[in-house]
Amino acid sequence: MSSEISGDTAARSLHQIPEAAAAISLGVDLVLAARRNLGFLRSVSGWQWLHQRATTVEAIRRYDELWMPLISDLTVGSVTPMVLPPLDVEWVWFCHTLNPVSYRQYCESRFSKLIGKPAIFDEENEEYALMRCRDVWVDRYPNEPFENEVDSRSDDQIAANEDLFNEVKKNRFLYLKFSEPYLGEMLYLIAARQRYRGFLSLLQRFKDSCSCFVPTMDILLMLLTHQSYPTVYAEDLKDMWDDMAKVVGVWETVNEKDVDSIKKLWERAFEQPYEKAGVGLVMEFERVVPVKPPVYWEVSDTDVNTKYKSMVPRFLLEVCVSVRLLSGIKAIKEHNFLRLQIIRCHRELKLDKPVSDFTCDSWKKAWHLYCEFGTKGLTVELCGYRGLCLSGSKLLDTKAFYWNDLLRAPSLTLVKEVGQVSIFASITPPVQAPYLLKCVPDRVTDDSGAMVSDVILKLNNYRPQEGRWLSRTVLNHAGRECFVVRIRVGGGFWRRGGETPSAVKWEDRIIEIREGSWSYVAGSIGRAPEKVVGTATPEEPPEQWQAAWHFSTGDELMISWGSSTSTSRMSFCLKNQTSLDSSVMLLRGRKMQYQEKKTNSALESNNKQTESKEGEDDDKEDDEEGFVTLIRFSEENPTGRATALLNWKLLVVELMPEEDAVFVLLLCVSILRSVSEMRKQDVGRLLIRRRIREARVGARDWGSVVLHPSCSSISSPYLQPWHWNANLVMAASGAAAENLSRQPALNYSPAEGGDKLYKRGIIA
Repeated sequence: MSSEISGDTAARSLHQIPEAAAAISLGVDLVLAARRNLGFLRSVSGWQWLHQRATTVEAIRRYDELWMPLISDLTVGSVTPMVLPPLDVEWVWFCHTLNPVSYRQYCESRFSKLIGKPAIFDEENEEYALMRCRDVWVDRYPNEPFENEVDSRSDDQIAANEDLFNEVKKNRFLYLKFSEPYLGEMLYLIAARQRYRGFLSLLQRFKDSCSCFVPTMDILLMLLTHQSYPTVYAEDLKDMWDDMAKVVGVWETVNEKDVDSIKKLWERAFEQPYEKAGVGLVMEFERVVPVKPPVYWEVSDTDVNTKYKSMVPRFLLEVCVSVRLLSGIKAIKEHNFLRLQIIRCHRELKLDKPVSDFTCDSWKKAWHLYCEFGTKGLTVELCGYRGLCLSGSKLLDTKAFYWNDLLRAPSLTLVKEVGQVSIFASITPPVQAPYLLKCVPDRVTDDSGAMVSDVILKLNNYRPQEGRWLSRTVLNHAGRECFVVRIRVGGGFWRRGGETPSAVKWEDRIIEIREGSWSYVAGSIGRAPEKVVGTATPEEPPEQWQAAWHFSTGDELMISWGSSTSTSRMSFCLKNQTSLDSSVMLLRGRKMQYQEKKTNSALESNNKQTESKEGEDDDKEDDEEGFVTLIRFSEENPTGRATALLNWKLLVVELMPEEDAVFVLLLCVSILRSVSEMRKQDVGRLLIRRRIREARVGARDWGSVVLHPSCSSISSPYLQPWHWNANLVMAASGAAAENLSRQPALNYSPAEGGDKLYKRGIIA
C-alpha cells in the first residue's frame, strides 16, 4: 500500500485505498450531488419565510399528505420518476432523508417500500422536473396550490408530526456548517469522495474495536449527500446499515478521546493525518469554545468589478502543514528546527518549530495559515544552529511545495521528506476572496490629469497647466495601480511674476475617480488615465445633517456628527433614487464579520489589565475610529450582509466581489473630506502631495498570509487580518515614515500651489 510520489516523497495515498473500500459501490455521483446539495442549502438558508413555524407546519402537511403519496404512485419498481416537488416540500423531504432509519421506517410503514429521489444535477433538468411535477400536482390536487401559500405570520399552528418538525427545525442552520466557498470546487469534492471511501473502509475494518467514528467536514458532506438519496444509500451500504449508527452526526457533541481514536485509526490505515486543510470538524466539542477562522470568505454569485479592466481578482487558499519524524530514527539533534517560508509576496515570513516538538508515533499539525494564490507556494527548511552558542543557523535540507503541484496531487496533498522528517502539506482549492485597495499620496495634477511638473510643461510647449487637483493612486493587494482618485482644489494658472492658482468654489470641489494606471513619461511623472468611472459632488445638506454628497452612481450620502467634533457620534444616511432592490446602511466601526476576534492569548492579556471601565471605553473608541462598515439588506439577507469595510482615515477598503469598488472608494474619500472640514484639520494626510515610497513588493505584502489562531504563539500584526491593527499594518516604515511626519513642504514646487491653497480646499 506504499507508493512513491516523486523521488523524495513517500506515502500511502488515498487513491490506493484497501480493496474492501474499493468494493464499496456508490450508486450516485456524490461529487455532482454534493455540489447540487450545497446550492440547495444555500438557497434554503436565504429564504426566511421558509423557516417560520406556520410555513414549516404547512410544508410538513403537504409533504406527508400530498407529496409522498404522489411520488409513491409515480415510482414503478426501482425507477425514480424525474419530478421534483416545490421548495418547501423538497426541504422537508431532504431533512427527513438525513435520518435514514426514521425515513425508512416511515416509507415501509406507509407505502411498503423505500421511496427514492431522482438524481438531477443541472438547472435545465431541474426546471423540467419541477414543471412536470406542477402539471401532475395540479391534475391530482386541483384544490391544493402548488406553492406554499400559508400566512407565515401565524404562530399557532400545530405540527402533525412533531418529530419531523424538530428534524426540519434542527437543520435550519445546516448551511452554516458547510458555507466555506471552496466546498463547491470540483477538486475538493473529488478528494472528499475518496476520503469518504476511506472512512467507510475504516468503519468496516474497525467497527468492533471503536465505539464511534467522527467524520471530518468533507466526509460528513459526502455522508449527508449519500443519505439524501435514500434508495441508493440503502443499497450501497446494505451490509453496513447497522454499523452506520456509530457515525457521529452533524448536531452531536464529541470529546477529545473519540477524535483522537479516529485520528489514530486513520493514520494507521493510510499513514496520513486525518485532518488537513479545509476538513476540520463541524461538531461541537464538550466544554471547548470553537475557534473561528480569522478570514471571512463567502460564496459570491457575481463579481461586479469585472467591468473594471484594472481590477485583478484576489484568490485565497487554506494551507495546513503536519509533521512526523521518520520511523527508526535513533536520535534527533536537540537544537535542530524546521522553518516555513513563503515563496512569493511575504518573503520576510519565517515560522520556526523545534524538531523536538514532533515524534515518530503520530502526525502533529505544525502550521495552519491562509495564503493568496499569488504567493506561489511554501518551503520547509531543516536548520541547525552553528556551535554551542546558538547564535547562527545553517541550512541542512529544504523542500518546496508549490500550489500548482498540490492542485494536481491526489486529495490535494503531498508528502515530502526533509532530512529525517516527513512533511505533509495540504491545501484547499483557491477561491475568490475580498478585494483589498488602498490609496497612497501622489503628485498634484491639472485639469487634464497630467502631473504638475516641468517635464509636462516642456511636453506641452510651455503652455501653463490649468487647474490643481490633489491626487491619490489606488493600489490593490499586490501593489498594482488600479485607479487614480482626484480632488479638485484650485483653478487658474501659475506663471512666474505673480499669477497663481486660486481655490475653486466649495460646490466645485468634486471628487473624481479614473480607471487604470498612470501613463509615465519620465520617471515618476505621468498622466492619469482618461476614463472617468465615478464622481462625488458636495451639496448643501438637508436640515439636521452637516454634510451631503451626490455620487454619479445615483447614490446620495448624508453625514451628521451633531454638535460635537468627535467622530464617535457620526452617523450616515445613504439613499439611491435609481435602485430600489436593496437598502444600504453605513455603520460606524467594524461590524459583523469585521469585528476583531481575540485569540486565547489576547483574551488572557486583556483579563490581566486593571484599567478603569472608562479607559477601556476610550480605547475601544480609538480602535474603531476611521472604520465604517457597509451593510446591504435584501430579501435574501433581511438581517443585513456586510459587503465592505472602509477606513476613511487611512483610505483603505476591503470589499466583497459583489460590491462596486468605485462606489466604496467614493464613500471613503467623501467621508474623509467631510471629517477634515468638520475638524478643521488634515486628519487623513491629504496635504501630502508626493508619492511615499512603499515597502518593497514581495517582502511583506498586506493580506498575502494570515495565520490561523491555532498558531497563537505568533502575534505579528502582519499575519493577522489588516483591520485588527490597521494603523500599524498600513504605516509607512523607515525613511518614508520620517517623510510623512515632516510633510516636506520645501519639496513642493511653487507651480503646484502653496499649502495655503490646499488647506483652504480641504479644511476650510
